[in-house]
Amino acid sequence: QLQLVESGGGLVQPGGSLRLSCAASGFTLDDLAIGWFRQAPGKEREGVSCIRSGSGQTFYQDSVKGRFTGSRDNAKNTVYLEMKSLRPEDTAVYYCAAECGGSPGWVIPFVRHLEVWGQGTLVTVSS
Repeated sequence: QLQLVESGGGLVQPGGSLRLSCAASGFTLDDLAIGWFRQAPGKEREGVSCIRSGSGQTFYQDSVKGRFTGSRDNAKNTVYLEMKSLRPEDTAVYYCAAECGGSPGWVIPFVRHLEVWGQGTLVTVSS
C-alpha cells in the first residue's frame, strides 16, 4: 500500500515555528518531486512548496518564501517542511503529496509517475 503520513502539526503562537514531516511507505521518494499543500477553512487548496528529486531544488509559494524551508532525507524516505515566523494566515491543514511541479513563486500538483496524498496535519497559528 502506497502511503504518505504527515506529522508535526499543532497549535503555535504567531512568530513561532513548527517542523512538519512526511514519511513514505510502500514506495521510495528518491526519484519523486514531493509537494506540500495546504487548505484553510473555506478556501481552496494551495501549493506551498515543491522539492525536486536529485538536486533537491525547492520552489515556494510567494507568501511563504523566506519563512518556510523544504528538505528531504532519502535515507529516511521522508520530506520535511520547516516553518518559521508563522502567521495566523498560515493556519490550515497541510498535506504532502507526490508529485508536484512549479517555478519560483508557485506550486501545483503534477503527476509524472504516481499520485499519492497524505491525510493531512493541522497547523493552527493563534495567540
